[in-house]
Amino acid sequence: MTKNKKSISSAWDVVNISRHPNRPILQDYLSLIFTNFVELHGDRYYSDDLAMIGGFAEIGDQKVMLIGHNKGKNVNENIERNFGMANPDGYRKALRLMKLAERFNIPIVTIIDTPGAFPGLEAEERGQAEAIAKNLTEMASLEVPVICVVIGEGGSGGALGIGVGDKILMLSNSIYSVISPEGCASILWRDAKFAPDAAEALNLTASALHKHGVIDEIIEEPGEGAHTNYEKIAESVKSSILRNLEKYINVSIEELIQRRFEKYSGMGKFSVNN
Repeated sequence: MTKNKKSISSAWDVVNISRHPNRPILQDYLSLIFTNFVELHGDRYYSDDLAMIGGFAEIGDQKVMLIGHNKGKNVNENIERNFGMANPDGYRKALRLMKLAERFNIPIVTIIDTPGAFPGLEAEERGQAEAIAKNLTEMASLEVPVICVVIGEGGSGGALGIGVGDKILMLSNSIYSVISPEGCASILWRDAKFAPDAAEALNLTASALHKHGVIDEIIEEPGEGAHTNYEKIAESVKSSILRNLEKYINVSIEELIQRRFEKYSGMGKFSVNN
């Protein structure tokens, strides 16, 4: 235990573990804790973005709409899935599936694991910012429970595009931030080598975000990270999702939306200097 604590002693350590090449991705959780998955394709506007997948599934006895970032296990898969960096088509597909879940009164589970939304020219031409902004607006008023789970990297607007939920859960060695440490260091210090310092300043770890009330629950990882025991972390994630979904069984739509409004409007602290 002492060795484990020593090996994960800084925010930069957590960043590196969140990016571990053997860390379980959405496809692993899909096979370990979800059943009867029926993938739904396309945004009905432009394309079927492989960086974002979703569809009907079951977890335990609960039907859900599962939506998440889709990283790969090897170079070829990552290239095919754009390293989990979705285009506007992916966010529009996600929103289409969320509205479908709302129509059938099915809870939504989103799995967040992306460096960020794809920043390429073609993504901007097709309205990347608008697509993400619309998701934020629409998710705030969805009439079904939304549980979000950060399993690896939760980067920038790419993570927020499916991250407005009633409960935000994070694996203990995952990260959630407005910008990557390298990007922050390049802006503030003009040198990416200061990324470890930026990681500390960004408060991007689960413990820091829980302390500030940004997330609701930390899911502890086994050993030195989720990559050391897939079955154990999958069971912990499953248990957490089901426990949080159960909290909304008897909650009315009006109360659900009101709680969500209060949750997000209450974030942040402000001071006025006289």
